[in-house]
Amino acid sequence: MRRKVTNRNIPGEDVVYGSTKVEKLINYVMERGKKNVARSIVYGAFDIIKEKKKDLEPLEVFELAIKNTGPLMEIRSRRVGGANYQVPHEVRPDRRFALAMRWIIAAANAKKGRPMHEKLADEILAASNNEGEAVKKRENVHKMAEANKAFAHFAW
Repeated sequence: MRRKVTNRNIPGEDVVYGSTKVEKLINYVMERGKKNVARSIVYGAFDIIKEKKKDLEPLEVFELAIKNTGPLMEIRSRRVGGANYQVPHEVRPDRRFALAMRWIIAAANAKKGRPMHEKLADEILAASNNEGEAVKKRENVHKMAEANKAFAHFAW
């Protein structure tokens, strides 16, 4: 069994909202080390969220989107006696957050023809309403885990 990670890098708080989760979102959006571009994309998306959802703070909408998108169960392959089984596993909280971020950004990237900050804002808003591509991805993962529940006794 693997040892626990002792020196995990934790990003600091972001400048505007003072949240480590927003800073992680910026790091996920960042490509080729261009952090200022990533910051402008994320803060632009949060400004659009602020305009559309006047009653809620953008940080609350983002937290809700992450909560709605993160999977509770996932499947992992396990080889038993020459056969591979898809064994359902519970997802650790840090992995749940990472998957949710990855799925939201991938869904925003998949849309074409608009600036990234608009696509990201739309996907975060959709995920906060339990809609959108990232939430569909979570539902598919949960369906796969449910379908393979018979192999749960192979979990290690």
